[in-house]
Amino acid sequence: MSAITLKVNGRTHTVDVDLATPLLYILRNDLDLHGPRFGCGLGQCGACTVIMKGVATRSCITPIAAVQGAEITTLEGLAKDGKLHPVQQAWIDEQVPQCGFCQNGQIMTSKALLDRNPNPTDEEIRKGMAGTLCRCMTYYRVQAAIKRAAKVMSAARVASGNEEVRA
Repeated sequence: MSAITLKVNGRTHTVDVDLATPLLYILRNDLDLHGPRFGCGLGQCGACTVIMKGVATRSCITPIAAVQGAEITTLEGLAKDGKLHPVQQAWIDEQVPQCGFCQNGQIMTSKALLDRNPNPTDEEIRKGMAGTLCRCMTYYRVQAAIKRAAKVMSAARVASGNEEVRA
C-alpha cells in the first residue's frame, strides 16, 4: 500500500492504496463519487470517463499510480455554484438520456471535446465521440446537445471578452 495524493474536482485527497488499483475504484469507493460508472472494465465503452489534464480519460484502466498530483474532474465537478455546466444543460434541453448509463462518459467526453475544439463540425463530433458507446443509440441527440453547448459556450466567451467576435 502507498499513500497517493490526487486533486479531484478542486479538492485534494490522500488515499492509501495498492498502486495498481484503477482510478475508478478510488473515485467510487473511497471518494464516494458516482458519476463515473463501471461499464466494460476494458476502457472501451466510456462509462467511466473523467477529465485528467484536459483529456477524456478512461478511469477503469488508469492505475492510481498514474494520477499522482493530477487534476481530475468528474461529472460531479462540472457544475459551479449550483449552475449546471453548458454541456449538462444541453443534455437536459435536448433530452439526450434514455437509460442514462452511458451519460457520464458522453458528457465528460463532450466537455473535453469542446475544450479543445470549441466549434466542432458534425464530422469532428462523430470522430471525437466515436469511442463512447450508447446502447440506446441516442447519438443524434448527443450531437445536437454538443452543438447547443458549443453555441452557449461561445456566446459566454464573447460576452466575457475572452474571444473575438468572428464574422
